[in-house]
Amino acid sequence: MRKSSVSILAVALLSGACSLAPSLDPVKSPVSAKFPGNTGGEVSAHIAWQKFFTDPRLRKLVETALANNRDLRVAALNVEQSRAQYAISRSELFPTINGFATGQRKQGLGNPSSSDLMRTDSYDVSVGLVSYELDLFGRVRSLNSAALESYFGSDAARVGAQISLVAEVANQYLAERALDEQIALSQQTFDGMNAAYDLMKQRFDTGTVSELDLSSMEIQRQTAKADLATFRQRSREINNSLVFLAGGSLPASLPNGRSLDEVVVAEVKAGVSSDLLRRRPDIRETEHRLRAANANIGAARAAFFPSVALTASGGTSSRELADLFTNGTGSWMFSPDVTVPIFTGGRNKANLETAEIRKNIEIARYERSIQTGFREVADSLAARSGLAERISATEGLVAAQQKRTDLATARYNKGVDSYFEVLTATLDLFNVRQRLIQLRLARAINGVNLYKALGGGW
Repeated sequence: MRKSSVSILAVALLSGACSLAPSLDPVKSPVSAKFPGNTGGEVSAHIAWQKFFTDPRLRKLVETALANNRDLRVAALNVEQSRAQYAISRSELFPTINGFATGQRKQGLGNPSSSDLMRTDSYDVSVGLVSYELDLFGRVRSLNSAALESYFGSDAARVGAQISLVAEVANQYLAERALDEQIALSQQTFDGMNAAYDLMKQRFDTGTVSELDLSSMEIQRQTAKADLATFRQRSREINNSLVFLAGGSLPASLPNGRSLDEVVVAEVKAGVSSDLLRRRPDIRETEHRLRAANANIGAARAAFFPSVALTASGGTSSRELADLFTNGTGSWMFSPDVTVPIFTGGRNKANLETAEIRKNIEIARYERSIQTGFREVADSLAARSGLAERISATEGLVAAQQKRTDLATARYNKGVDSYFEVLTATLDLFNVRQRLIQLRLARAINGVNLYKALGGGW
């Protein structure tokens, strides 16, 4: 009898576990195979961020942020939480076996008419299988697959958080470098205005220039002073942002950085759009969510079929502890429990419909993530081409404005033109040089954003 029960239990544990989850057909990419306006590049987007950033100061800041940033730490802990949830779900695939040991002693009157006390002892040791569900229709395995895909999705989200953090640190640092150049340019302009004002004040005192000329010069001097204060304020704010992203104070021994007219980031190749499916973590995250939703359909379908739970135990019991393990004291119990859904008020059907709708939602999200990635790359490529032309033209404009300023200064020194010609040329030169700094900043940030859009570095 015991042998046949054990055989039944073994067959039950090894039986079926067929999955009712539907097959997941590949989702067709809703974008073109090639990026529009792909202007090439020098290196692959697979390049590690340590090599993508050529500025040593920036590399040190990124390294510090990856080690200390709290948002990234939360993302990593979310992965650990998902892994633990998967381990909990996976444990449902295996039976739970517990050991029990009890001892009991009772004492009372043996006969109501007698005052004699009677003591009875009982001892029991057993090992039991605690209500294990036979996964005949794959419900537990489907839930386990969904938990596994959620774990993979959280890990992809962690990688996405890393890429976003690296890009944010780089963009803030590049903005800081641009502000440093703007501060230097503004300081140079302000110093020039001060010198010009002092010279004009001397001429005003001698009656050579009018008070209107002196007032106009004072306006330009104060304007340059205000611009300088504004750039310094922005620089302090950017520094605060870098401290926040780095997760604490910045390293004391940071190496010197590069200027924006030098190469601070590598120029990556875009490749083909299908590369995004392998590299971009947000696309991989939505893909895992889609797989999880598909697995949940299998669990919802399994709810329409009977479920079988097993409870079994075997052990030994006796009235004397010394006789607990002697022949004739053994006991066993085997109890299968079959539950057949007959009427659920439409709950199972509604759960299945919900699971199928969620799958369709995840398909739409997956397609949208592909479209988003394609657009971000295409926009960055278009901007890269346009920025290169604009920077080249602006560099030529700076050279022309510099020549105009030199000529205006020479003519003023010879008394041919008024100082307003010099002032106008100087302000125009200042504005075009500021524009060149902004364009170089935009070019560097565009390189970082393209690298991020391609899912590079991880």
